[in-house]
Amino acid sequence: MGGAVQGSDRNVVTVGVFDGVHRGHQSVVRRAVEIARERGLPAVAATFEPHPEEVVRPGARPARLTGMRRKVELLTGEGIDEVQVVEFTAALARRTPDDFAQSVLAERLRAAVVVVGEDFAFGRDASGDTDILRTLGDKYDFQVEVVPRVDAVSAASVREHVVAGDVEAAAAQLGRPHRVEGVVVRGYQRGRELGFPTANVETPPHTAIPADGVYAGWLQCVPMANLPVLYEGCRWPAAISIGTNPTFEDVPRTVEAYALDRDDLELYGVHVAVELVARLRGNTRFDSIDALIAQIQADVEATRRITG
Repeated sequence: MGGAVQGSDRNVVTVGVFDGVHRGHQSVVRRAVEIARERGLPAVAATFEPHPEEVVRPGARPARLTGMRRKVELLTGEGIDEVQVVEFTAALARRTPDDFAQSVLAERLRAAVVVVGEDFAFGRDASGDTDILRTLGDKYDFQVEVVPRVDAVSAASVREHVVAGDVEAAAAQLGRPHRVEGVVVRGYQRGRELGFPTANVETPPHTAIPADGVYAGWLQCVPMANLPVLYEGCRWPAAISIGTNPTFEDVPRTVEAYALDRDDLELYGVHVAVELVARLRGNTRFDSIDALIAQIQADVEATRRITG
């Protein structure tokens, strides 16, 4: 996913962070793919790693809506032929818009057409806008197409909804449920003891995790080299708990998913995705284990209705 694009003299290019690949990103990407197909050229998406905010404003790292593997999956799912990962460094951040257009767009990506959203900014201090990009396109021999913004959709807005636990509003902007990925690790086994064994998901640092509470959604296995054949293509409705489980003391914040009616799953070490469809309730401290079990049963039935 790095280096010069091979196999074509020119490409139709779209550029962005694409965190979440939300509906606004999808609109831009689909237009780039459409133009690429019309011209018989590859459609290339250039994205940045790490997130530019991490370099420009150290310590202000935004929570990630999608990891790189998932981002590439979503972009190629929209028809992108190749994803180019551009390392975002302090040196790149200091480049003028002219230098960026020449070295990245014209030379590295070999752009015949550059497709961006109307709020696209680039170059030192984000000083380049779409008007400047058009001027530089004339200079470096690429055309520019600007796609209107979709409503008020943005990665920042999606993050706000996720942090608030409003996963339905987040899904409306993403065009699909927000998902959290990670590897299943051993937990305290309390769910198993209660009759509701959960997959305890260890998420990567800086993942955008919804507010504490109980959610209805889905648990699915992500295709990886270590995925047992038994679980290929598996996807189960799931009741999901996020938080510290206030009924028990000294429990760290976790993401746990109970696959409905399944007590036979052995997912330790498996990379999974948890899709969050609806928030059922906040976390509550229960006075007895019986009360907790009764509430879990109610959560399971609510999940069954929502996912069924």
